[in-house]
Amino acid sequence: MSLKLSLRPHERIIISGAVLQNVGSPSVITIENNVPVLRQKNIMNEADAVSPCRRIYFVIQLMYVDGQDQEKYNKIYWDLVRDLVEAAPSLLRIIDQISEHIFKTEYYQALKLARELINYEEEAIGCVQECVGNLSGS
Repeated sequence: MSLKLSLRPHERIIISGAVLQNVGSPSVITIENNVPVLRQKNIMNEADAVSPCRRIYFVIQLMYVDGQDQEKYNKIYWDLVRDLVEAAPSLLRIIDQISEHIFKTEYYQALKLARELINYEEEAIGCVQECVGNLSGS
């Protein structure tokens, strides 16, 4: 079964490790085999991997699109996960779900759950900043 994608002008996409950019008008492409695909909205640049959950997302993204260094990425992933769970044990449930997808090489599903991790992290940081602001405003 093929995958049909509509690309906006200048939209980027990663297909099986290759970064492509639509340089013209809106385009429609069809991918006729099963390869890793990430649309621009799901691509994280290394410079944006600035927090523990974002670094986990980024390394899973590398697992998904780069079939070369899986052993290296797995080691990085487990080191990051260990540190995160030590700091926030409440995240163990979602980490277990992500890890299960990684064991099954279901990297896209792992990325979707890792996005939830990032959302949780951003909410937690927002709460801390709000509390600090309230304390300093007292």
